[in-house]
Amino acid sequence: MGKAANSTGAGGMFTATSHDRRKARREGIAKWTFFCACLLLIVPVLAILGYIFFEAWPVLSWEYIWENPRNNSREGGIWAPLIGTFYLVLVSLVIVAPVGILAGVYLNEYAPENWLTRSINMAVTSLAGVPSIVHGLFGAAAFVFAAGLGESLLAASLTIAVMTLPVIITATREALNAVPMAFREACWNMGATRWQTIRTIVLPNSVSGMLTGVILEVARAAGETAPILLTGAIIFTPGVPDTAPDKFFPYYLGDQFMALSMHLHAVSTQIAGIDKEMQFGTAAVLILLILFINSFSAVLRSYLRARKKW
Repeated sequence: MGKAANSTGAGGMFTATSHDRRKARREGIAKWTFFCACLLLIVPVLAILGYIFFEAWPVLSWEYIWENPRNNSREGGIWAPLIGTFYLVLVSLVIVAPVGILAGVYLNEYAPENWLTRSINMAVTSLAGVPSIVHGLFGAAAFVFAAGLGESLLAASLTIAVMTLPVIITATREALNAVPMAFREACWNMGATRWQTIRTIVLPNSVSGMLTGVILEVARAAGETAPILLTGAIIFTPGVPDTAPDKFFPYYLGDQFMALSMHLHAVSTQIAGIDKEMQFGTAAVLILLILFINSFSAVLRSYLRARKKW
């Protein structure tokens, strides 16, 4: 009884031994080491973003966003590149989302384990590691010249679709793998076919992961420069409409177009005599667009996951 009483402190808690104190000290050191490592990542990013927005602040306004570039992009705003980016992302998404999702469903739910499936998986992995400039060269060869599309919005969108296809396929497979196998087995035991199981059980429970992959494709497509540089994007389009409603439909699928990423590259390296605020303004708007898309993806994923029952 005496030893038991001495081994307990106030409130009935056991007194920490020297071994426990060493473990707690090492745990604290590890925690603060990892925290400092996180700060080393976050602080430079915040510093860069702060500098960009500080330099861009004089031009950031509704007029800057709404006006079209003038005088070979030395004056005006960024509306034409912004709406061009929107059309580029929309067309590429319409092309790649069905193909990527259907391919992911096949590879995860139907494909047998053989050399062909392994070859497809290796091709998807290899495609994800190809540099964007190589995708641009492929798009120029395959779509601009071989398919006869010329330098156009459609050729650039097809190139972006090929480049982002592995993202959609991988996100779809991961989302499908997250659905417990017990769900499939229960459905099969009720007499449902494989397609009925996928359509009614697997896909509804994996939609959050697939949507996340699709939205990440949007963010990547909006920020790419090299693929569209060779397939349809141009520095300046003098004939862009300047009044609504034509201002919302300045490009057709066969037209060359302006995009924010290409516009940023041009005003930073190709156009002389442009104000520094214009350069940083384009960068700030592009960053805000990508941050908004990624934030929307995170919120949507959290909302859909919260609705799951498992």
